[in-house]
Amino acid sequence: MQVAIDSSESTPILVWLRQDLRLTDNSALIAAAQTGRAVIPLYILDETPGVRPMGAASLWWLDRSLAALAASLEAIGSRLVLRKGVAETILADIIAETGATCVLWNRLYDPAAIDRDTAIKARLKDDGVECESFNASLLNEPWTVKNGSGLPYRVFTPYWRAARGQLGPVHVEPAPKTLTAPDAWPASDALAGWKLHPTKPDWSKGFDPWTPGEAGALERLDDFLSGSVDGYGQKRDFPGVEAGSRLSPHLHFGEIGPRQVWVAARQAAEAGDAPAGEVEKFLSELGWREFNASILFHNPTLPTANFRPEFDGFPWAKDPAAFEAWSQGRTGYPIVDAGMREMWATGFMHNRVRMIVGSFLIKHLLIDWREGEAWFWDTLVDADLANNVGNWQWVAGSGADAAPYFRIFNPIAQGQKFDPAGTYVRRWVPELANLPDALLHEPWKAAAQLSAAAARTYAKPVVGHAAARERALGAYRSLKGD
Repeated sequence: MQVAIDSSESTPILVWLRQDLRLTDNSALIAAAQTGRAVIPLYILDETPGVRPMGAASLWWLDRSLAALAASLEAIGSRLVLRKGVAETILADIIAETGATCVLWNRLYDPAAIDRDTAIKARLKDDGVECESFNASLLNEPWTVKNGSGLPYRVFTPYWRAARGQLGPVHVEPAPKTLTAPDAWPASDALAGWKLHPTKPDWSKGFDPWTPGEAGALERLDDFLSGSVDGYGQKRDFPGVEAGSRLSPHLHFGEIGPRQVWVAARQAAEAGDAPAGEVEKFLSELGWREFNASILFHNPTLPTANFRPEFDGFPWAKDPAAFEAWSQGRTGYPIVDAGMREMWATGFMHNRVRMIVGSFLIKHLLIDWREGEAWFWDTLVDADLANNVGNWQWVAGSGADAAPYFRIFNPIAQGQKFDPAGTYVRRWVPELANLPDALLHEPWKAAAQLSAAAARTYAKPVVGHAAARERALGAYRSLKGD
């Protein structure tokens, strides 16, 4: 939707940046630039009560992403202003300091952000400040995709069919070539002063292969569409193969937008540069992101409450020792431990393995999905509230379009099927590297072949699969009254 912003005013426009850390297809920033008025780009490290603070891995990413954005803004004659505090207070301060009479931002769709933004917009308008918001993070906004009864979809496949059907032509706005600077810039915090990068210890050494920022996002998309998209539908389930796009953190922070991904992927398919079928499978993952955003928007209690209320009576176990073993990659199940160690070392985990480790925590250990979601929130560079909560509830069976309760991933069979040569496990669980493929995912059967060091250091299984499966089935059946 195009919004007319008064271009006759001489006062600055404040663009409040959040999860839109890019210049291209940044609707709020482009609308401000088109007026010809002075533009002040602002990022607030928000401390509004009720807004969930970022996890440690996300703060690492934010540090580098803001540095990249600041450099991009400087290249077009602007700069990035940084402030830390309660968003409403910071905005009021900047307006008073600069005389800004217009504030623009791109919408967020999680419940706390909606509450915050609604209150801020009302306050600004009461104070005579023009205020507009835009869509820069979704293909379809949540309230626009509904079923024949006017209700939001609860199942992905019909949702995505409807969402695609109403999408129409997708247009990407080019980045502004220049931004008019204000006569005087407001004071800015120093990014280094926020101390977002970990120290004492610096646990982020394994994060270095990531390239946060708009340029890194575009390069990641180009590399994927020109290479690993070929065979994506089959290869994406194998964690030892580089087949995924790894765009999720770039999308979360808005270093690239879904419209850009959509257009680039469709163009690659139409030009014959990427297999059309594989592109469609890839775009359906973009659709799953949209579906989760819609589910959260329509169910604002989702971060803490079960989507399916019958799960409120689930007999969760309190087992701190088991949770610690899971979080540290010491469960005794190699594919689970490899995933947890990959996440700790790199801030990322392969998607198939996320399902395996989630199922293990919930169904083998009977530990509440909310504990796993909180750990992922702190440890993943792509921690996104809608995706994180939606996917954890999907695995638990308590969410929308949820996995059936009787689907309990066998971590041995999953490892054997999706990491048959042990490429992934050997990388992240090196103490098992010398085991033959046939025994790698059941190391307890290979005691005689384990080195003395490995026998001492690699954990015994925290629970037996068969017994854990029966216990989980009993717990789920108790909800149904069976």
